[in-house]
Amino acid sequence: MQVPGWQDSGRRSSDFVVAAEDVASLAERAVPLIDESAGVQWYVETGSTVDRAALTLCLLRRTQSGLKGGPAYGDDAVRTVLGDAIPGAVVWIASRAISYMDEMGFPEAVEPWFREDLLGRG
Repeated sequence: MQVPGWQDSGRRSSDFVVAAEDVASLAERAVPLIDESAGVQWYVETGSTVDRAALTLCLLRRTQSGLKGGPAYGDDAVRTVLGDAIPGAVVWIASRAISYMDEMGFPEAVEPWFREDLLGRG
């Protein structure tokens, strides 16, 4: 799935490489950011706390995936952090992620496998 603006920004994925020692720092920063993001609207203000929390989780995922040699390790790191956050804040940031996925075309990307669900017959 392509992220709008990514290709045109002149950035490469390697621009976001984070040093190994930053994994612990990212995990430590993520929980308070998630907790603070509960209730913060993302349609009103870009670059808000909820966006920073999501960015921190993405950086944590990338870093841990790279260090350990696979995406499952990054996913585990994110789940660990989410498990330490306030449950209501986790629900809030999950709704942000679903909102983003929907707006970026995820339903259309998986349509070949779930066509009946998109047609309302699932």
